[in-house]
Amino acid sequence: MPQRTRTIPALFVILAAASCVGSMGQVGASSKGSSTNPFKDVAFFLNPAYTENVEATAKRHPDMADAIRKVAQQPTAVWLDRIAAVQNLKGWLDEAKKQQDTSGKPTLTVVVVYDLPNRDCSAEASAGELKVAENGLARYKSEFIDPIAAEFKAHPDQPIAVVLEPDSLANLATNMSIPMCQEARPVYKEGVVHAIKSFALPNVSVYLDAAHAGWLGWDDNRAKIGRIFKSVLNDAGGPGMIRGFAINIANYTHLSNRDGAVLEPTNPCPNELTYVKILRKTLEMYGFKDHGFIIDTSRNGKGNIRTKWGSWCNIKGAGLGERPRAEPEPGIDAYFWIKPPGESDGVADPKAPRYDPMCGGPDAAPGAPQAGQWFESYFLDLVRNAEPPL
Repeated sequence: MPQRTRTIPALFVILAAASCVGSMGQVGASSKGSSTNPFKDVAFFLNPAYTENVEATAKRHPDMADAIRKVAQQPTAVWLDRIAAVQNLKGWLDEAKKQQDTSGKPTLTVVVVYDLPNRDCSAEASAGELKVAENGLARYKSEFIDPIAAEFKAHPDQPIAVVLEPDSLANLATNMSIPMCQEARPVYKEGVVHAIKSFALPNVSVYLDAAHAGWLGWDDNRAKIGRIFKSVLNDAGGPGMIRGFAINIANYTHLSNRDGAVLEPTNPCPNELTYVKILRKTLEMYGFKDHGFIIDTSRNGKGNIRTKWGSWCNIKGAGLGERPRAEPEPGIDAYFWIKPPGESDGVADPKAPRYDPMCGGPDAAPGAPQAGQWFESYFLDLVRNAEPPL
């Protein structure tokens, strides 16, 4: 899933002066945005399909098997990235219920909802199935969001965290010069509003995607996304309709290393923890208070691995990052592996469908399969480069 860098600002806004220096919600609580951290005091769902990929790789590489099998013990998010994938949701939630019954502890499933019309409107590798011009919004609502909401309702005793539409609203902040993004603007907003309202359930906590430091870290871009979030949540029922924001999804920006300061010295947010700190201050100006953040740490263990911050596809030298856990830092609901480590970002073959030049660029690992497919050699490098080590 691609990540973008900023557009060059026409002017600096007043936000340039800013410095970059609860328990698990009870299932059955308010259906509006949870006021407590859903990642706390729960077990995490372990996806058997992901575990099977990891175990098969361990068997093929006995010299690394011990380290590889440690990855299988870590939770990952499950992705709903097309209408056909919705049929998998019942099985995932049923399995999570079995794990919950076995452990006797609420078991949280993290679900990425990712199929807006004109999805990833400024890239190719993760372009979606629905088109705005082909009745995409109506299909998104009736064939995608509504069945997901129905399945969530059918599992009322299980906590669920939704990461809603990566790369969507951030594109509206920075990529309006691209015709497909212009076309998507009203549809993205209406689709996200419909999803937020549909997922306003007692057992569901919603996190909106807020990109990453290298995309929205600049003062002007933070102001833009703040206004967009405010507009969307006003239509959805207010800021309390969501638990918080998810950042660094499928990206590589380090938690605290200042590699971003080297790549883009004018960005006041050189890493993800700094980005959370200053983004929180920005969003408070738009009515967002006491919201939590989750950070994808699936591949950001190593800093200084890119020649430019905008590189996003199967970056060479990446390593597994901090292990999933609740409340690792004040104001952070969780570190979590939202992108399942080992799944490709996009195909490296220029002749293949959905090829994006970023996936054949100098920062990208060679030999990658299509987005979402298992990329074993890359997975092995993530294990070797893990920081902290496995």
